[in-house]
Amino acid sequence: MANWNDPPRTPTGLGASSAFQGRTDRAVVYDEGLRSYMLSIYNYMASGVLLTGIVALLTFQSGLALSFASGPLMWLVALSPLAIVFAMSFGMNRFSSASLQAMFWTFAVLMGLSLSTLFLRFTGESIALTFFATAGAFAGLSLWGYTTKKDLSGFGTFLIMGVVGLLVAMLLNMFLQSGGLALAISAIGVLIFAGLTAYDTQRLKNAYQYLQGSEMRGKVVIMGALSLYLDFINMFTFLLQFLGQRE
Repeated sequence: MANWNDPPRTPTGLGASSAFQGRTDRAVVYDEGLRSYMLSIYNYMASGVLLTGIVALLTFQSGLALSFASGPLMWLVALSPLAIVFAMSFGMNRFSSASLQAMFWTFAVLMGLSLSTLFLRFTGESIALTFFATAGAFAGLSLWGYTTKKDLSGFGTFLIMGVVGLLVAMLLNMFLQSGGLALAISAIGVLIFAGLTAYDTQRLKNAYQYLQGSEMRGKVVIMGALSLYLDFINMFTFLLQFLGQRE
């Protein structure tokens, strides 16, 4: 009679031992490749956030932030990053990895110019506090998305629909100017981009198995960094509405 409590036995024999060792070696190589792939994404994302922060601070200190607070330049720095995101997303297959990298850094700089106006509305201390709070939340959510066994793919469509609804509500509030609606938008925005942080992390992790030896890997790293960057920045700006102290 079989003893179901017995521990699983390793393969025996010369051939079986070689096959078992081969599977083990492949698993080790896969795990090392996955860590390197995810680390590349996080490095690009963190470098982009750092570049944005430096540009925003220098722009504010130079006095140029006032130029981006209103008028034509405000719309230029606000819409240019959006145009780059659409170009990267829909033109990913046409652009080379080097072109996507250049577009990513350009996007980070333009975002820095746009976010420099935050220093005109909020104190530097509250911006720093919110940034570190966002960094801690992002790290925890991304780690959970990476390690959880729960399949988060079902939440993807729901979260994307939430982003669309959020944009509609923001456009509507541009005319209504409702403080209560603004707070509700900020609260919902934090929750949506918190969920997207975990979802995007798991999505990027799962994508690795299809990219081994693929020329697309470099492009996916850049696009993955862009996704996590957007999750971080949006969560930061929405959270700032709660934690930020007005000038």
